[in-house]
Amino acid sequence: MNGHSRGIDQFSAGMRKGFEDVYDLSVFTLRFFTSVFKAPFELGEVRKHLDDLGAKSLPLVSMVGFIMGLILAMQTRPTLDRFGAGSYLPAMIALSIVRELGPVITALIVAGRVSSGIAAEVGSMRVTEQIDALEVNGVDPYKYLVVTRVVACTIMMPLITAYVDFLAILGGYVAETITYTSSFQLYFTDVINSLTFFDIIPGVAKTAVFGFIIGIIGSYKGFTADSGTRGVGRAATAAVVYASLHIIFVDMILVRLTLYIFG
Repeated sequence: MNGHSRGIDQFSAGMRKGFEDVYDLSVFTLRFFTSVFKAPFELGEVRKHLDDLGAKSLPLVSMVGFIMGLILAMQTRPTLDRFGAGSYLPAMIALSIVRELGPVITALIVAGRVSSGIAAEVGSMRVTEQIDALEVNGVDPYKYLVVTRVVACTIMMPLITAYVDFLAILGGYVAETITYTSSFQLYFTDVINSLTFFDIIPGVAKTAVFGFIIGIIGSYKGFTADSGTRGVGRAATAAVVYASLHIIFVDMILVRLTLYIFG
């Protein structure tokens, strides 16, 4: 009975901690919307974070995007040929990448690098009392540390996603050229003809939401990090896990919403 009671107590404590975490994250997120439109706007910090968090992610996402298109083409071509539908490969790759694979995989890759980096950086400032020093000097640490990073992440994600989408489609063309010596003009003509406005815009626009999730969760975990280096490490790990789970869950909602609006 003691073991059973202890298990129930641990489960109850875990549930209570989970609900408290959800509440604290909600309050932390609402604070962003009340702070983002207030001066000072710290545009210099936003530009700096666009470079640190966005431009420096390009080598990784470039490799992933190109290989993603390459593998998708190589894996799909035999199946399509089996049904006599090999000519639909460019359209299939374009629609798969632009609608779903490009945005989600890019967001997960960036979450692994950026969200953990934000949590580690802000968490280090928390445990070394640099955030307290900002408050003493009359600087709003939330505005200076959180808002600037979240805005930068929200801006950069659609740009990175559009770039990855192009590289993935190009990777599909390279796979086709190696195997079937496909024509560049024919391939990209099929790609362009298969895509419409309602394929491109929802797929890229929802990554702004993913960018917001990456920035806000990384900042939250860093802002609430426990004291010591172990706390910073736990914050960085939790940021990646939480951001990835939120991205997948929100994507499920946005896919359903997009289908309902655009058909």
